[in-house]
Amino acid sequence: MYYLHDIWVNWFEGEECGLNVCNFHEWRKSDPIELLEQVPVLKLREDLYLSIENGMSELPDQLLKDIFQQTHFRKNNERKFIDYCTIVTNGNGIMAFDTLGYTIPIRKSRLVPRHEQQVLDLVSKAETMDYDFQIVIDPEDEPVEINALAPHPSTLQGLTRKERRLKKLLLLALEHIYLSKNVSEVRYWFTEWFPDMYSEVMKMDFDEIWERFYQSIARGWSVQHLLICKKLIKGQNYLEELWEIEIGEHPSLQ
Repeated sequence: MYYLHDIWVNWFEGEECGLNVCNFHEWRKSDPIELLEQVPVLKLREDLYLSIENGMSELPDQLLKDIFQQTHFRKNNERKFIDYCTIVTNGNGIMAFDTLGYTIPIRKSRLVPRHEQQVLDLVSKAETMDYDFQIVIDPEDEPVEINALAPHPSTLQGLTRKERRLKKLLLLALEHIYLSKNVSEVRYWFTEWFPDMYSEVMKMDFDEIWERFYQSIARGWSVQHLLICKKLIKGQNYLEELWEIEIGEHPSLQ
């Protein structure tokens, strides 16, 4: 097994979408950066690597056995072992994960560029580990209309860390509207987004308005997205607190 030493990690917990596990250039001073004294490195098949990067599926038993307590760090000059933590790569993408003692990749981190290059150099001639792994898809699973906590990666593609956070906040505010099923409310916000369509929206039912409204907002990020997000979250304390973290101002004061 290959190992790297003195590796910096910035854990993002509970993230299924790899886009939300920020690359080094988006790390912040307030992030809880940790130093791992030793971490194993595994070169994985494409399907397993992508499952780890963009999901929280059960990890192969043999993989867990291979990495058990192979990672350690220092605390008060004492060596501490982590049960299931490693760096994985498919020869292109790179990610560290920690299961927190469970069997799924709960915490994930990118690496600093220097360490990423070390990983690629280390595995350049290494054999791919062929763990017994298969993605199980339930044919009865139906797509969710909206999931603000885990939006489709296409809605976040190309955005900065701040924009991704604000986009998820906007989708969370939209979810509240969707769950209310209040046609008057959704008409109001639709005309805020499409001010020239007042007459047309009055002839549409809730589902028609919602589909057009959501599909338009789900695309990209702009000043218009920022403005409607600011309006939608007013009076919702939890959402306003999240806004303040990213923007640094209270939406009701502007």
